[in-house]
Amino acid sequence: MKGGTVQINWHDTKPVLTLDFHPFSGLLATGGADFDIKIWKVESEAAQKKIPTASYQTSLSYHSSAVNVLKFSPSGELIASGADGGELILWKSHLTDAGQVWKVLKTFSFHRKDVLDLQWSRNGAYIISGSVDNSCIIWDVEKGSVHQILDAHLHYVQGVAWDPLSKYVASLSSDRTCRIYVNKPQKAKGVERMNYACQHVIVKTEQQSADDTKGLKNHLFHDETLPSFFRRLAWSPDGSFLVVPAGLYKSSPESESINTAYIFSRKDLSRPALQLPGASKPVVAVHFCPLAFSLRGSNSAGFFKLPYRLIFAVATLNSVYIYDTESVAPLAVLAGLHYAAITDIAWSPDGKYLAISSQDGYCTLVEFQSDELGSPIPFPDGKTANSHAGETPSQKKPEEMMVKAPVKISPVIEKNRIDNNKQASPAAISTPVSSKPAKRRITPMAIDP
Repeated sequence: MKGGTVQINWHDTKPVLTLDFHPFSGLLATGGADFDIKIWKVESEAAQKKIPTASYQTSLSYHSSAVNVLKFSPSGELIASGADGGELILWKSHLTDAGQVWKVLKTFSFHRKDVLDLQWSRNGAYIISGSVDNSCIIWDVEKGSVHQILDAHLHYVQGVAWDPLSKYVASLSSDRTCRIYVNKPQKAKGVERMNYACQHVIVKTEQQSADDTKGLKNHLFHDETLPSFFRRLAWSPDGSFLVVPAGLYKSSPESESINTAYIFSRKDLSRPALQLPGASKPVVAVHFCPLAFSLRGSNSAGFFKLPYRLIFAVATLNSVYIYDTESVAPLAVLAGLHYAAITDIAWSPDGKYLAISSQDGYCTLVEFQSDELGSPIPFPDGKTANSHAGETPSQKKPEEMMVKAPVKISPVIEKNRIDNNKQASPAAISTPVSSKPAKRRITPMAIDP
């Protein structure tokens, strides 16, 4: 693994607020406070120990305010971008004699204030967006119109995520709630129409006092004082679980809150199944590597009962943790990369690159060597993630989850790789895992495909 902050003029030294990789070509798109979207070609630097490079390709200029979020469509033919003032624009790719160009296809108008996050449906027919106007809107892409408004949040909606199996959407707000909506289709004139209804509102978890006689409820998420406009939650590529940032955890009513991210199992989205080890700063974004990897046989925790490994990155305000579903400890911790808050993270479609954007105006590119993360494999039987839609996972009870203490991270890239054939020395591994289990506060569940 090699990487670092690429010292180029990404967005005229203005904050870089969002980024995403094209799902096939691997081109990187970034959006910033200079009102522009820029397209970059990411390449490996041949010289040893050199970080990857990004070469400028083109700019997409139409927004009249800071671009907070952008996402390529699943087909790669479109880009949806959201900005301050409620701007939401759809761009379409065109091939010309001069090469590929992106032109404005549609503008979606209904949000009254800044659009902070958006996500495509798996088939590319719909987009969900979240805004400072406290609402989520589901858009019909072909019609360019509002399909449904979800307006129950009481404060900014800072993160939205669309279930890859198309049954759920999720939203996260600075009103300290995560809302899970389930599709309950409605029929009108013989036509079935997609309709999402709120199924769960996740707000608090019950804590027991030292004598176990009095139950207290504590908030699971940060309030509006969190110094970030983004709480980018994410579903796993197979839809088996949802990872939610901006978490707060108290091991006892008397203890201080710990920053964390919560993992929700698809079979019970009403409460967290697991929590990630504590971080020194609040978690602001989660992003999954789109590939599945073969098992390494190192699963001792038993929380994920998957026939493959999934890898995901969790960004705090000042660091990035890389996890897989077979280890308790992170595979790697990236810290000390930026002088200002991290805003977004994205994986390339081949899992080779991880890109990180920051308010300091720069982006970090991390390159993984061949098979460093593991051996990529197809989803079982060659199926896509959609194949799991009708499956009902069996519930298993793993051992009690440990409460992890916050970690102090040095300003370097640390590699904590779990290898079956080699045992790393104690000095080489700095894992954020406590040696003693605390009393159970969140009952963990096994997470199956």
